[in-house]
Amino acid sequence: MERHQLVIVGAGSAGIAAALGAYENGLEDILLIERESEYGGILQQCIHNGFGLHTFNEELSGPAYAERYFDLIKDNDSISIIYDAAVTSIRGKTLSVQCPSGLRHIEADAIVISTGCRERPAGAIGMKGNRCEGVYTAGTAQKYLNKEGYLVGKNVFILGSGDIGLIMARRMTLEGARVIGVAELQPYSNGLARNIKQCLEDFDIPLYLSHTVEAVHGKTRLESITLIEVDEKLKKIEGSEKEIPCDCLLLSVGLIPENTLIEELGVKLDPRTKGAVVDDNYMTSLEGIFACGNALHVHDLVDYVSQEGKKAGRAAANYVLGMTNDEETVRNLVSNGVSYMVPQSFHKGRDLEFMFRVSRVYKESYIHVYGNGLDKKIKKLGIVPSEMQKVLLKKEDLKDLNGELHWEVIE
Repeated sequence: MERHQLVIVGAGSAGIAAALGAYENGLEDILLIERESEYGGILQQCIHNGFGLHTFNEELSGPAYAERYFDLIKDNDSISIIYDAAVTSIRGKTLSVQCPSGLRHIEADAIVISTGCRERPAGAIGMKGNRCEGVYTAGTAQKYLNKEGYLVGKNVFILGSGDIGLIMARRMTLEGARVIGVAELQPYSNGLARNIKQCLEDFDIPLYLSHTVEAVHGKTRLESITLIEVDEKLKKIEGSEKEIPCDCLLLSVGLIPENTLIEELGVKLDPRTKGAVVDDNYMTSLEGIFACGNALHVHDLVDYVSQEGKKAGRAAANYVLGMTNDEETVRNLVSNGVSYMVPQSFHKGRDLEFMFRVSRVYKESYIHVYGNGLDKKIKKLGIVPSEMQKVLLKKEDLKDLNGELHWEVIE
């Protein structure tokens, strides 16, 4: 049977970085498996700038960022890639892979899952109406436009102020479509502040906060939508309905880590992130199975995805080479404004970076990190759910910790 030291599922930004990290940490037999016909994942359809500021100190398009990272591994004899290959199942550390040449069974000493994320479809939000043509996820519309040259509508409304939706508001406008508005269920935007400015305000596109689409209307093609306001408990306010004519509705209502494979494998998932529960080495609840990138939790910047992928690759290499940390892990527990934390557990003895999101907007606050032997407050200004937060704790901060570590937000 075919065997490799490390198999990485997904050759997007996380997978490529994981391969590089594993090679730099001593592995000489690394296989990347990619279901598409090219590397880069979602980056290949993101032709706008804004990628790479943290990694390459310059502003790149998505394809340019993917190419820049791929250039670091493409001539490396220790790293191989198979394209148009779908992993159909994983049993233990054996992968069944459907390739153009047929079914291959591949054994690995360790596996990194970097399968990215998927968009929430229309069925996830329960809109009323027929299944008429003209309702797309924002990412699907982006792929049609940027890769196929097809504009999915001329009079467009967008539900959800996630970054893909905001970017598509600008993109559709630049291609000649009329973007009527963007609605957001929450009383705050779920996109980066720079995208609100550059994609909506610069084009005079209105943002309807505390609104949602109640229904779509049209027999074969979308003809209009019903926009409705919601209260502070996100309940629809009767009498606030407004019908808006349009021929296209784009949905930017959230992303979900793509974890079908590891869920079937029996990996423990975090109900908050919908991704795997991992320690500071990005190892899941199953030994030798690692997860990183948007398959682990949805990131706001691709630079962070690559950073995380590289760390996971290095940790996987340590595992394969027998350099593991046998110390007992410490659990991270979140409450009072912290919606999730990655990693969910960790080993003491080194500096550690923790990533998390808050559950609402805080103008001025402290991140309170505490436990038996540690009590630390970190001041934060203007934190919002759409932007991932990072906190670095030094090993000196953690050396006296005895038991669980708690995280909360204090206004």
